[in-house]
Amino acid sequence: MATDQNPATIVHAAVSSVPIDADTAWTAVETDTTGAVVTFGGVVRNHDGGRDVTRLTYTAHPTANATMRELAEQVASRHPGTRLWVAHRIGELAIGDSALIAAAASSHRGEAFDACRDLVETVKHGIPVWKEQFFADGDTEWVGSA
Repeated sequence: MATDQNPATIVHAAVSSVPIDADTAWTAVETDTTGAVVTFGGVVRNHDGGRDVTRLTYTAHPTANATMRELAEQVASRHPGTRLWVAHRIGELAIGDSALIAAAASSHRGEAFDACRDLVETVKHGIPVWKEQFFADGDTEWVGSA
């Protein structure tokens, strides 16, 4: 946890129907006092469980934006002195597209790493977003919360 007792700042926390990228997140959290920025990019892969995946569709509950903000606030409360940015895509995504981007900035690398990991794990386990996978054999599969 950050030793700096300044409250954390949530720069951005939302679901997005348009592409997201780590450069945008980095730029948003970096300031003159930043000593470290850590980013995470969750990318659509071409396989799952030994099966070839051709694309994904993410669907969000209508409360997803509010929930994303609440989740980011939970993380912020655990990591004072950090700046946080997080977005999850919704809609149709191709192989290689970014599905989840998170960034955390702090004065020191340890706090930035800890906050970014906490942000990713908290969002992955709490956001009401569902994934439909499309396989090369024509089959589809719904996967619980992203």
